[in-house]
Amino acid sequence: MTLPARRLFVGHRLRDLRRVLGISQAAMAARIGLSVSYLSQIENGDRPVTEGVLITLAREFPADWGSIDAADDTALLIATLEAVSDTSVEAPALDETAVRRAVKHQPLLAQRLVAMHDAYRRAQEQLRALDDRLVAGSGAPGLLPWEDVRDWFHAAGNYVDALDRRAEEIGETLGADRIASLEARLAERGVSVAISGALAAPLRDYDGATLRLDGSQPGETTLFSLAHQVARHEFGDVIGGIVAASEMASETARALLTAGLTNYAAGAIVMPYTRFRTEARSVRHDIDRLRRIFGTSFEQTCHRLSTLQRPGALGIPFFFCRVDMAGNITKRHSATRLQFARFGGACPLWIVHEAVAIPDRILTQLIETTDGIRYVSMAKGLVKPSETYTRPARRYAVALGCEEANASEFIYADALGTGGIATPIGSSCRVCLRTDCDQRAFPPAASGIRVDPDRRGAVPYEVV
Repeated sequence: MTLPARRLFVGHRLRDLRRVLGISQAAMAARIGLSVSYLSQIENGDRPVTEGVLITLAREFPADWGSIDAADDTALLIATLEAVSDTSVEAPALDETAVRRAVKHQPLLAQRLVAMHDAYRRAQEQLRALDDRLVAGSGAPGLLPWEDVRDWFHAAGNYVDALDRRAEEIGETLGADRIASLEARLAERGVSVAISGALAAPLRDYDGATLRLDGSQPGETTLFSLAHQVARHEFGDVIGGIVAASEMASETARALLTAGLTNYAAGAIVMPYTRFRTEARSVRHDIDRLRRIFGTSFEQTCHRLSTLQRPGALGIPFFFCRVDMAGNITKRHSATRLQFARFGGACPLWIVHEAVAIPDRILTQLIETTDGIRYVSMAKGLVKPSETYTRPARRYAVALGCEEANASEFIYADALGTGGIATPIGSSCRVCLRTDCDQRAFPPAASGIRVDPDRRGAVPYEVV
């Protein structure tokens, strides 16, 4: 006997999502392709959510709807549709009706297709890693310490629950003058704070009793430094346990991971998760408004947005990176499907390179990666001035972006609109398969080239 399909009544979740996003029933109905009356019936619990609506919700709001308790066949259908929609695979597109039929009548085949697509994406990631090692000029079999730590955070989704929740508890107890509150918290542990006026002083210098901070730094740096010191004292046991379980290959890597986790906790103290996520949603992830609310720097705020991956309370999936004047990516994380080159520079067509040369100005761009996924990207050039002419200022740019499906929740998309012409980019020339790129520095590693002495394009060869 065939059991009837399970009826899923989750109107309360849909209503809560709409309220968090701050949009009307009419706007939500238009976004997911329903009538207002139909949506109202779902929200009131009068109608169940159909499979088609579930799929639309998963596509439109992956961060908020990915954990819905849907039937297994619906989850398989969503995963299969994603697999067959990967435009980096050169094959005819499949009609959604055909995919639904395949999932219904050949579920094992659909599961195999999804597994193969996952394996394909892992292979692409391994190819990027191999390319990165070639760029880095490293033939060593193991990762370098900073590579090891960077990969640990990537595998963790750039979110550490045990630290984040404890940091949130501290952050929500701080008074209106958070600097004074943190100084008082340190004083309770026998740590005094002094401001150094010495030329070229370290940003932070702790001798076991006194924390000396560089007086030339802005207030947000002082706030973060104090939070870092609090995290060192109060999270030592948690951080030590995480580092011990990480199986880092070297003492240097363990020390770097300890520092990285302490910095993570400091950011979570000054930008407590729940409040920060709520404020970010309310201002549509406007970095300047958020940094004023939390007293943080532009970079700190962007970085924190990339860590909002708490189960059951996910933020918008963002990618975040920092690029220096030479084009090197010195920080990177992606909660989206976009993956960065791990060494060297990013695609020259990406606006972040222009932002480095134009400080204090926000640039926006609609980009499309080789797998056909489109992203809204913003970038801003930043300058950290020096206190003396003899030391050059630090110049770099930070970039933040999300998939185009989340554009309505990202204020920087307003300058671009959606559905327009996107700039085609790749993660690295060695793994980018675009054959018509005028900015290509060298051919892709997996392809051959053909040189025609009678014909010359933007580059002196054709990729074959």
